[in-house]
Amino acid sequence: MRYHVEVHDNYYSVPHPLLHERLEARTTATTVEILVHSRRVASHPRQYGRGKYATLPEHMPASHRAYLEWSPSRLVHWAESTGPAAGSLVTRILEHRPHPEQGYRSCLGLLRLGKKYGAERLEAASRRALHLRSYSYQTVKNILAAETDRLPLEDEIPAVPVPVHENIRGADYYVERETPC
Repeated sequence: MRYHVEVHDNYYSVPHPLLHERLEARTTATTVEILVHSRRVASHPRQYGRGKYATLPEHMPASHRAYLEWSPSRLVHWAESTGPAAGSLVTRILEHRPHPEQGYRSCLGLLRLGKKYGAERLEAASRRALHLRSYSYQTVKNILAAETDRLPLEDEIPAVPVPVHENIRGADYYVERETPC
C-alpha cells in the first residue's frame, strides 16, 4: 500500500500525502516512530515477525477508508447470496492474504463482475477458480472474459461407456497372472 513504510520487515502507515517525502524511522523495543524533518508524523506499536501491517485509519486516503465499512463477514455474506462457490472463493481470498483487508479490493471486484455478468455466471466462474485452486479476482475475470465458465469441469464430464464387443479385452485381461515355469 502506498501509505506504508517498511521498517525491519514490517509495514507501518504514514499520512498518505507524505508519499514522496524522505522519512526516518526511530524504533524502540515497543514503538516505531516515523519522522519527517525530525518531526514525528506517526507512531505505532512495534510489530515482530515479518510482513505484518500496522495501519491507522486517518493515514488512509478517503477511497481506502471506504473499505473500512466492509468486514470479512459482510463480504462472505454477500458472496454466499450469489452462491456457495462465490462464498467459498471470497473466504479463500481473505484467508490467503496476510491481512484480510488486503483482499477487500479483490472481493469488491468480484461484486462488480457479478453486476456485469450476472450471478449465475459469477457462481460458475467461482466454481472453476476453486477447482483450479486459484483464489483471485484476476482468475475469475479471465474465466468470464474467455467464457470458460460455460464449459463443464473435468469431474462434471460424463464418462464414456466402454462398448461391449468380443474384440475388446477389458481391464481383467491385464491383471498379472502366474505363468507356469
